[in-house]
Amino acid sequence: MSLPIILGLAFFGSVILIWLITRLGSSYLAAGSRQMAGEIESSLADAFVFVNRQKMAAWSMLVIVGLPVMGFLLSSNILIAFATVPVAVMLPRKYLASMRKKRIDTVEKQLPDALLMMSGALRAGASFPAALEAVVSESAAPISQEFDLLMREIRLGIDLDIAMRNIEKRIPIPDLMMATAAVTIAREVGGNLAETLESVARTLREKLQMEGKIKALTSQGRMQGIVMTCLPLFLMLVLHFMEPKAMAPLFSEPVGWVTLAVIGVMEVLGYVSISRITNIDV
Repeated sequence: MSLPIILGLAFFGSVILIWLITRLGSSYLAAGSRQMAGEIESSLADAFVFVNRQKMAAWSMLVIVGLPVMGFLLSSNILIAFATVPVAVMLPRKYLASMRKKRIDTVEKQLPDALLMMSGALRAGASFPAALEAVVSESAAPISQEFDLLMREIRLGIDLDIAMRNIEKRIPIPDLMMATAAVTIAREVGGNLAETLESVARTLREKLQMEGKIKALTSQGRMQGIVMTCLPLFLMLVLHFMEPKAMAPLFSEPVGWVTLAVIGVMEVLGYVSISRITNIDV
């Protein structure tokens, strides 16, 4: 067989192989983005945030593809582009986690007022479902949504203990577990539920005040952690534009890649250490 025929077959086979890899990669990426979008949609629906699955899949696909392409265009280095792939995959889930955390924090802040409102309704002679209905009608979202779902479950005939466990699964915070435990104990053992809820509300309010003081006292430490983490990256970017020839080996040679990997690991370890020091759980 002549050399031109061999070269032609090799070229044809390479084209087919590249096409297959591209086709399978795009199919796998699309399936992964759809699966991720479905998980995000169901998780957001649990948090009373409803989104379109097609739009979420499109945005996930855009982030997963666009971030590595942007990294390659800015750095002209394929390794940096590949290094941004895990970040691009994690961004949609981080966005979901931030939305859920924001909702849970809001519920935690609204809970003492809601318990005091229930206590006042019970002292006025209302039943427990009527007190729940008063909280739903007078409170703002998201706690009104959670209590409305609790009230609907009770009206459908679901036992109160099961309904309480369901709300604990949706909002897994110790404050809400303390309130549901107080309701369950008062229901089984007996006692003045209004006084119990009022005592729990006072405890939770004092806990929130203490957490606010701790956040204010540790805000300087958190800001120092952010500044110390971003400062080396900022200096690297400035030196890259001021002395591109001197900084070129850092991005184009194996020794520079190892140095960047070590810098990345140390940056992450430093930020995590400072975050754990300044994160004081009450």
